[in-house]
Amino acid sequence: MEERTAQSLVHRLSSASDPTSLSEALAELRLLSKHDPDIRPLLISAGAVPLLLSSSASEKENAVSDQENAVAALLNISISSRASLMSFPGLLDALSHVLRHGLSPPAVQSSAAALFSLLTVEDYRPVIGSRRDIVSALIDVIRPQNPKNTTRSVKDSLKALFGIALHPPNRPSMVGSGAVPALFDLITKDGRIGVVEDSTAVIAQVAGCEESVGAFREVFGVGILVDLVDPAEGWSSDRARENAASALLNLARFGGEGVVKEILRIDGSMERITDLMENGSARAKAKAGQLIDVLMMSSDGWDHWDCRYGVSCSSMDSSAHVSSQ
Repeated sequence: MEERTAQSLVHRLSSASDPTSLSEALAELRLLSKHDPDIRPLLISAGAVPLLLSSSASEKENAVSDQENAVAALLNISISSRASLMSFPGLLDALSHVLRHGLSPPAVQSSAAALFSLLTVEDYRPVIGSRRDIVSALIDVIRPQNPKNTTRSVKDSLKALFGIALHPPNRPSMVGSGAVPALFDLITKDGRIGVVEDSTAVIAQVAGCEESVGAFREVFGVGILVDLVDPAEGWSSDRARENAASALLNLARFGGEGVVKEILRIDGSMERITDLMENGSARAKAKAGQLIDVLMMSSDGWDHWDCRYGVSCSSMDSSAHVSSQ
């Protein structure tokens, strides 16, 4: 029964002779693919994907709803049939096109969400991350000046960028495409719920490459991250504090002594990180503890630790080690 339904719907879509018939078929396909997981692979077998890709690429201003429905259907299908969907030539081209030239914010949001769905498969991260057009388009979506910068499109684009950044070789190209200033702009200028948390999650991953060091310096990223660690600032949630500590840890590991000294030069940095180690969540405590270990390896580290506890360096064993908690 479902197979017959899928075939009938795809036939209607392929044989639509007027815009109204096409729109009705796309809307029905979107609805079915949303509420019936079992029909998704049947739609692929019936030949729906090439037709959806074609409708997604439309640039006609009167086809806004058609593009929205087509991309949303691709998103729905991806949830159950990622491998089958990725096998279609032109899929990534279509999603990239919608990100860059989408006729509406919902279409852009669905495209970003579809990419995030595909990026949950580890093998697809290098493939999608190698597409500079996709990386740049996702970064453009999160820029505050973008008219399609709705909360949902930003959050789904951040999730897709996070998925791309989980593959370490993708991180330098993300930095080269301008991810760092765009992400820090969101942190400092965007007050929408969840955006700071999602932005810092991406930043923590992007920080894990040598190329990020210079990019972070250009936007005073270290200072912003240290501020985020401080609960007294009042604008940082527990998850954002944890992500900020993770970002500082990755940055210190890849930037070496220069970044470590930069962190230590900020007034109160060690106190804030220590507070997180003592009072944060289990994961935050672990990240803060690891960060303190890295900072203490610096020639300046003990001086800042002494300031925190009011003791002299001579009164402590030079082999003392601060373990993570």
